[in-house]
Formats: sequence, C-alpha cells, structure tokens
Amino acid sequence: QGSNLMILKSWGGEAAMKVHSESLGRFKQLLNILFQFDAGDLDFGIYRIMNYRRKEIESFIEKDLIQAVDKEFEIYKAQSQKEVLEKFKEVEKRIRDNLGDEAIKNEQVIEKYRDTKLAKEYIDLKKQLSEAEITESAKAQVFNDLFNFFSRYYEDGDFISKRRHSSRDARYAIPYSGEEVKLYWANFDQYYVKTGEVFKDYEFNSNGWRIAFRTTFADVEPGNVKGERRYFLLAPSRPIKVDSENKICLIQFDYRQLTDEDLTKYRVTTRTGEEKKTVIQQDELNAILNGIILGGINVDELKAVLSEEKDEKTILEKHLFKYTHKITSDFFIHKNLKGFLERELDHFIKTEVLDLGNLDPRHVARAKVVENIGKRIIEFLAQIEDYQKLLWEKKKFVLRTDYVITTDRIPEEFHGEILDRKAQLQEWQALGLGHVSKKKDLIGRKLPVDTGYFDEGFKERLLEKLSEQGELDDLIDGILIKSENWQALNLLLAKYKGKIQCIYIDPPFNTGKDFIYKDKYRDSSWLTLMDNRLRLAKYFLDGEGSLFVHLDWNANFLGRHLAEDLFPSIVEITWNTNATRDEEAGLFSYKSFGEKYVRQHDTILQCALTPAYKFVKLWKPNRRTTSLPIGWLDLVSYPKIENPQKLEDYGFYVEKWNKKGQFVLEEVNLDEKVFPIGDIWNDIYSFTQSELRTSENVSFDTQKPENLLRRIIQSSSQQGDTVMDFFTGSGTTLAVAHKLQRKWIGVEMENCFKEFYSDRRGQRKLGLLGRLKVVLAGDKEFRAVDKSRRSHLSKDINWQGGGFFKYHYLEQYEDTLHNIEFPNEEKGQLVLRLFPGEVNEYIMRYMLRYETEGSPSLPDLRQFENPFEYKFRITSGGKGKEVANVDLVETFN
Repeated sequence: QGSNLMILKSWGGEAAMKVHSESLGRFKQLLNILFQFDAGDLDFGIYRIMNYRRKEIESFIEKDLIQAVDKEFEIYKAQSQKEVLEKFKEVEKRIRDNLGDEAIKNEQVIEKYRDTKLAKEYIDLKKQLSEAEITESAKAQVFNDLFNFFSRYYEDGDFISKRRHSSRDARYAIPYSGEEVKLYWANFDQYYVKTGEVFKDYEFNSNGWRIAFRTTFADVEPGNVKGERRYFLLAPSRPIKVDSENKICLIQFDYRQLTDEDLTKYRVTTRTGEEKKTVIQQDELNAILNGIILGGINVDELKAVLSEEKDEKTILEKHLFKYTHKITSDFFIHKNLKGFLERELDHFIKTEVLDLGNLDPRHVARAKVVENIGKRIIEFLAQIEDYQKLLWEKKKFVLRTDYVITTDRIPEEFHGEILDRKAQLQEWQALGLGHVSKKKDLIGRKLPVDTGYFDEGFKERLLEKLSEQGELDDLIDGILIKSENWQALNLLLAKYKGKIQCIYIDPPFNTGKDFIYKDKYRDSSWLTLMDNRLRLAKYFLDGEGSLFVHLDWNANFLGRHLAEDLFPSIVEITWNTNATRDEEAGLFSYKSFGEKYVRQHDTILQCALTPAYKFVKLWKPNRRTTSLPIGWLDLVSYPKIENPQKLEDYGFYVEKWNKKGQFVLEEVNLDEKVFPIGDIWNDIYSFTQSELRTSENVSFDTQKPENLLRRIIQSSSQQGDTVMDFFTGSGTTLAVAHKLQRKWIGVEMENCFKEFYSDRRGQRKLGLLGRLKVVLAGDKEFRAVDKSRRSHLSKDINWQGGGFFKYHYLEQYEDTLHNIEFPNEEKGQLVLRLFPGEVNEYIMRYMLRYETEGSPSLPDLRQFENPFEYKFRITSGGKGKEVANVDLVETFN
C-alpha cells in the first residue's frame, strides 16, 4: 500500500484513475463474496435471507458506494475548507492590521514581508485550501483501506475474531481482562451451529452455451446429524429449461434423501446386475443423471455439446462430478458482530489509516470516510448476522410429543385397543419381546406401549386416566428429546434451571473423524461447540450438583481449561478403558503389539459449582476374594456419625429392587475389609471383550458400559434426583438412571434416536428409543444381540422393568430458516418509494426485522387464535418438506 502511494504521487491523473478503478473493483469483488452473491439463486435456508433485497444490495455496491464515498469526502472537504478558510481570513486580517493593506496584492504577500511569521502562516494556509480538493488517489486509498479491513477478518464464510495489532512487536493480540491464564480460540465469541454442506451456484461455458446448475431445495441435515445420506437429484418440476435463442441451459436439482420412488427412477445396479439399495454413491447416480438429462434435451446442438466425451466421461458428467462434490464447512453465528467489527475498525483506523506524524486534513478526511463507509457496511452485515442470531436463540417449538408406558401401568380398559394396533405388536416382535395376540399375553408383562402408534383420541384418554393418579410430571420417569442439543437446553432451561443433580456427557472427542472440520478450525470448532453448551448446562445444576465430562487425550486438556473457567471445583477421574477381569490379560489385545505405549485410559472431569457438592461415598471389596453377594456393584455408604474416621462409622448398602418390586437400600453386613473408590477406575470393563455380550451392548461405536454410569450416578445422586445427558447417543445414561430410580432427561439429534436405524455400512441396529423400550421391558427377553444374558447391572440390582417416559421432536434451526416469510414486503416497498433518500438506511438497519414480522418462524400471536392449528413447515424430519401442527401446550410446558 505504501509503494502504491508513492506511485500515485509521481503519476498523473490517468494513472491515479487506473489505480482508483482497480482498488474499487477489488473491493466490490470482496463485497460480492461477503454478501454471498455466488449463491444468488438459492431460495432455502440462510440463502433466502442473503438473497432478499439482492437488487438493492447490488445497487449499493455498484452505484451508491461510489456516491457515498464522494459524498463523505465532500462533507469533510467542506468542513476542512471552512476551518482553513476561517483561519486564512483571520491571518489575512492580522497581516493587513499589522503590516498595512499594501502587504497583500492579488492574494499574494509582497516580497518585502514573505519571511515574516504571519506571511509564512498565510502561505501555508493558502496551500491547504488548494490541496483540499479530493484526488482519485485518495479515493483509491479508501477502497484499499476498506478491502484490507474486511478481508482481514472474513474467512470461508465467517468473520473470525482474529485481533491484530499493527506494531512491530505484536501482530496478533487476544482479549485480556487481567486473568493470569486465558484460553483463547478464534471463534470464542460465536455460536457453533454445525458442520454441514455449503451450496453454491454452478455455471460453465462450452462451445458458446452457458449451462447452469441450481439447487432449488435442500433437505439439509439438522444439527450435526451424520445419518441418512442426502443426494443431488433432479428437481420434480421442470428440471431442465433451455433458452435456444440466448444459448442458456438451466438444470435444477433437489438435495435430499432417496425415496422408494427414487430407487425405481435412478436404478443403481451392482457389477452382477443386481439392484442396489444401500451404500449408494453420488457418482453412481451422476452416471444415471447424465443419461436422464441428455434424454430430456431436445436441442441437438446443446445435446452434442454436453455429450462430447473426454477421458471416458461426457462434458456433462464431468461437471456433475464437480457440482455434486460436497463442500463441507463449519457454520458459526457471531454473538455481537457489529460490536466486534466496529471495535476492530476503530483500532484499524487509528493504527493503519491515520499517521500521527502527519495529521494533514486530507489524511483525517480519508480516515473519516473509511470509518463512515465501513460502519455502513458493518450495519448491514450485522443486521443479517443478528437476524440469524435471533432465529438461533429463539425458543424452538415442540413439533410432536408421544409417550411410552408399560402395560402394567395401563388400565385394562385400554388393552383391547392396544391388541388391535398391528404396528405396536410388530414392534414388540422386532424388539425381541415375543409374539403378542391375546389379552392373556399381557398379564404379568411389562411391555412398552408407544402412543405414536395410536390416534390422538387414544392418547388423550390414556393421559386423562393416568392423571387421576397424580400430576403427569410426577408420574413420568423421563423425558427424551430429538433435537440439536443447544436448542433443547435453551428450551428446557426456564423449567429445569437449578433442578438437575447429575449431568453426564460423552461428547465428540475432537478426533477429526466425528465431524469433517475445516482443518484450521478443528480445535476452535470443538471448543466453541463445548463452550456454548457447557455455559448453558451450568445453569441446570442444583447447588450441590455435578457435571461429568468424558474425554480422551484428543481434547481433555482443552476441556479442562473450559471447565476451569466455569466451575470452581473440578475432580479428574481416570478410567482404564482396557480393563478386564485379569489385568495382565487386558494388556494382551491387538493394541499391545504396536510400537508405542498402549493407550489405556479416558479422562472424566467432575465439575461442580461448589466444593461442597453432593457426594455419596462408594466402596468396593477385593474382587478376587470377596464373599459379599453384591455382584459387580459398589457399596454405597452413609456415615452413622459426624466426621467418620473408620469403617465402623459407616453403614454400607446396595441399591436394588426387592422381590416386591420396590427400589430399596439393602444394608450389607461386612465381614471383610472394603476399600474406598479412588479417582483411578481399573475395575469397569469396556466392550472389547466377547464375554460382555449382554443385552446392554447395542454395538454403538462410542457406547459406554452401564457400570461406568452406575458408579457416576450413584456417587452424585440419590433416588428421585434428576439425571441429564445431552449427548445421549445409545442411551446408557438414561438406561442406568431409569434402573436406579432416578428421573432423567436425554437429548439426541442423530438418526440413532429411532427404534432401529441403519449404520454407515447399511446394517440394522437397535436405536435409542428401541433400547429404552427394551429397558422398560426388563431386559429379560431381548435376544437381538448374541442371544445373550441380561446386562450385569440389571442382574445385580434385580431390575424388573416398568416405566413411563415421554419423547419430543423439536423444531430445528433449519426448520426456522425454512419458515422465513416476508409478509410485509409490500409495505417495505412502499417505504422505499415514499422515502427514496432513506433507502440505504432502511435496507442496512431495519428490513429483515420489519419485513419478516409475522413469519411462522417467529411466534405469531394471530396463530394463537386457534392454538391447536399452528402450522409449521419442517424439513428436519428426514422426509423432505412437511407441514406439521406445533404442539403449543408442550412447548409452553
């Protein structure tokens, strides 16, 4: 930039004009990227917001921007000239008063007085007046400044908080508030939304034809679901449009899951000619799309262009590969983009625009123009970001609520209707709970009935009958929520703030495999994801509650820093993940023969709001020699006296279900020594051993053993307390909490939420809902895995089944975006016509809030006139576009 200024000073006006044009062009190109003009025809999700009022934005960039700069310069030029002129006239008067009127002739000080102090001041001010004219080089500098500022912070779709100082000693600075040590990462002041697909317009030219690919609908994966694959398929309505006169071809696509109809239309076959229905690749579909598209084009010239082969593929197929190759990116929303950019702009101007050694009026004017134009652009960018933040933070609607309750708790008057529901009977069989066809098959059984298989009338009558026994919230054992977890926590907070005794989470371990991060954001993305959720989770804890964060070596050090910023009390537990009954045998797994130390442990951080958190002391006998009839349980102890000093000062118990079906603390009389549980756990086995093929093992990749959760829950809660897990996964936390007679809340977004799901290899697996239903049935009859015995925990505590929980489907951020409407667009256009001089101000500040008022995305009071008919379009259900009724009762509950 400095060398450019030297060139500008030496060149004439033509060269200055050229540099001005290049600087302006470069800045316009950057603005096109900031406003995502490469996604100009996409009409879904956040693209709808970005593309709304596109014409006005383009007009601002192409015309108003130049005029705005000229206008700003004229303002400061006039101010500068006014100040200089006033000084100039004052000095002129002083010269005439002191030296006589003849001292100035034709606005020039005569030779006789030119060396006087007043004359020199007069000559200097006159020069400033002549130099107040704004040159093209000054304007070029402004566009260079603006380009340098905005490009500094914008990176791959987000503004990243990389604070920079322009000094020789410190080019990069982090916020500091007096802490001794502060963990800082690039996205610390943002919300992590998800890792997902980026959609762009795609065009190419060939032999005079312009061919454009457009995504007209995208059924994007909500939250961080990595379940059912989505594919680019031809749009159902007019997928191919050809304009022969202008040689333009538009091909439109949907991005969604495959339906049975699609499998018929896009028939993918194996090498042996068999129809393929699982593990289909987009490239396989592209070959079929190539044929369908070429078959649908009736213009011979265009068909010949697209059919031309190169390297055994047609031109069309080559470009289909490029278009359908997904670009995966991390998505963030800034919590205060305007504040951040304005603070940085102020610092940028003071350190890189202004030269404190040369406060020439032109430099000051340039700085003022950079500030004012920069703030106008920030205003619009912030409006878009703040609107996204509004939609992200909005309490989400409950879209559907159903209940699961075992037959022993359902009055017999409903049994006939249950037996008539074939879908329910088929599910019991699929879950391995046996064949049921008659009322006598229900006697003495605890079979899980899911109201999702029944009509609303049945559900309402059943709930009304059950509510005769007491408040439903008191009768229900747990709540399961299908949702991205930040949204679920945000909705639940008002009701459950300060009421959760124990939270356990087993989040992604930041390995780089769970999510396809941008490499440079991997740690930063994980930290932002965790920080956002831990900050909410903290408020759920009871004053004596604990939050357990399960991590491995990839991020335990980062998790520790996050926890220390939020919790005053932290205990670090080491779990030996390679443990077996025989400690030596455990070391001789396939891992043992690598040329590195065998990794044997995970870290569990117990975080509490106070050092005086609830702690139930646990003890264990010597497993090899014990005669205690307690299976694999720890002993729960409660002190008999204050400040216990020896074993005799404690009473020892096991929590279990007695023969009468009651959950009790059964006292154990010790005749041998027991040992307190420390912070290194070598006695809880993982799922690497075939001997542990029990009903609890549902072959979930990151599943933890029930006994691990049993120890955590028993040490931090008591019967009737509430346990939460918002990275629920296979449901181990909920299963254990239920068996131990704790209330529970679970949140999961993945497709494993269902009764059954297909893993990435296409294999059918027991899902979260399925596992919980098996738990309610008592674990006794499940034979889907290895026809094995019950879990150790179920056996040891004599778990007998039974229970009642409800599950919700929540609106997701993607649904919110999908429901954006512009009901006030006509009024907005009227504003633009009535007040044309205020167009930019309106567009920059107010258009999104005002013109989307009344969208279903935001609570619309008019829809509350008939609260049971609040309609909402959803895409997160995995079925494309659906219209659903919002469950307002459960939403506000």
